[in-house]
Amino acid sequence: MSAVCEIFLSYNRGDQVVARRFLEKLTTLGFTVWWDAALVSGAAYDEVTEAALRNAKAVIVLWSKRSVESRWVRAEATLADRKQTLVPAMIEVCERPIMFELIQTADLSHWDGDVHDKAWIAFVSDVQRFVQKGKDASTLTPPITSASVLVPERGDAGSAPSLAVLPFRNRSGVAEDDVFSVGMVEDIIEALSQGAHVRVVASSATARYTDSALPEVKALGQLLGVRYLLEGNVRRVGSELRVTAQVIEAASAEVLWTRKFGRPLSELAELQEDLVVEIAAHLDTQVYRIEMARALKKPGNLTAWEAVTRAFANLHHASAHSTLLQIQEAERAIAIAPDYGPAHAMLAQSLGIRYTNFSADDDTEIARIRNHADQAISIDRESAFVLSHAAQALNLIGAPDEGLRRARKAVALSPNMAFAHHACGTSCVLLDKSNEAAAYFEAEMRASPGAHTHYLSFTWLANAHFRAGRLAASEAAVDESLDLNPDYSIGIAIKALLCLHNGRSAQARTVFDRARQLEPDVGPALWALRMRRRFAGNEVEKAAAVSIMQLCVD
Repeated sequence: MSAVCEIFLSYNRGDQVVARRFLEKLTTLGFTVWWDAALVSGAAYDEVTEAALRNAKAVIVLWSKRSVESRWVRAEATLADRKQTLVPAMIEVCERPIMFELIQTADLSHWDGDVHDKAWIAFVSDVQRFVQKGKDASTLTPPITSASVLVPERGDAGSAPSLAVLPFRNRSGVAEDDVFSVGMVEDIIEALSQGAHVRVVASSATARYTDSALPEVKALGQLLGVRYLLEGNVRRVGSELRVTAQVIEAASAEVLWTRKFGRPLSELAELQEDLVVEIAAHLDTQVYRIEMARALKKPGNLTAWEAVTRAFANLHHASAHSTLLQIQEAERAIAIAPDYGPAHAMLAQSLGIRYTNFSADDDTEIARIRNHADQAISIDRESAFVLSHAAQALNLIGAPDEGLRRARKAVALSPNMAFAHHACGTSCVLLDKSNEAAAYFEAEMRASPGAHTHYLSFTWLANAHFRAGRLAASEAAVDESLDLNPDYSIGIAIKALLCLHNGRSAQARTVFDRARQLEPDVGPALWALRMRRRFAGNEVEKAAAVSIMQLCVD
């Protein structure tokens, strides 16, 4: 985390669960908050902490029986009082240090995270005053009131977007292509129904809408109750059969996506199934991409499904900030629909990402992540989405055996759901099933061409090859990852390790310097812990941790 934040959170480590509650609720309101839980002790620990404390606009001190006895918390409160940035809160009935008894202190000893709580709302208003002190009036945000911290109306879970596949037109004038085009529609519908991002209506609902009986697009969308329409045509061009498909937004009649597919007529009988799978994969990925963009632009009044979609969209990056956004959106989804399985599964995964990449070992946090994964599955045991994201959370907290069992069930339920294959692949990497992992990642990429998560898949694939001693294949995979996301620090670190193992020490240092520039606050101990978790259970685990620490100090 950056040392330059609006709020510095001071607390005793024994109160970390309560402190995290403050962190998450404040960041949901748009504040940037610094706390030390993401830091692992290192040479720069004190220096980074002091810089954050001095730069903060507001220093929230959480008083408890433990923190009043902490010389660190007392020192931080003293400096904040001197700089007039102190915003204290009592999280437990206790006697504060005598010098702070006369300072107005919010009593939040009863607060359980309820954003409607009047004492919480008043406290947040005080924090906002400190943060905005000295700002130009034109840049100030409106005062925080009870209306601005209320969660959306509960119960609106929402669902994946609906799509209707219209009968494909035969442009060839060849009778046998009528049979092909009808079969194509049926097969595309079946393939889409095995995914998880689009709800597709049955072909019986659209069979009558041929060229001669096709209503206006907006009216057709209303008649079918769908957001998107897929239309296409089939035609022969020389020795090739070409299929053109396009997605139309029903409400606006705007063409959102179009693509051409082709196969030689001589191969059509054998390759028809591959052609259908390819069309369905591109379609599912593209519609979900459109939905992510739509959800990210929506200013408010989200459904729980839209909030989960926003969380998943933030996997496009893998920084501390984007991970925090994932957590916030998943928590928003739970606030909207507390019994929504996908929300708990996404929160479990997002917390798992933060844990494996940014946290020290913490049994309490592992229990919290597992609780959300278990809760998601108990709510919806037959959802491939729930099972796959809960499985990935289990992978990230060191339970890949259980993760693989859940992920394989997700694949069985929805064979064309890409992330189910991704979770299976991750489990297999961590279980040293490298060939099986590679097959799952290959299936994932076939099911989601161009998806925003592929850089993660290539990095896990690089892990699989590294574990198996296939260093050339590992480097090729990590290079693919960095082509897709040059700022992925974990991928950069693995690239550096590979350079080191191949005797390219100078290049290893140059490569790893890039990772350190991207995450200046991550010290050697956390880097070593990241590598231990990536290579856990494999003979290279210790060597990878030692090598990365060497690169940190070179």
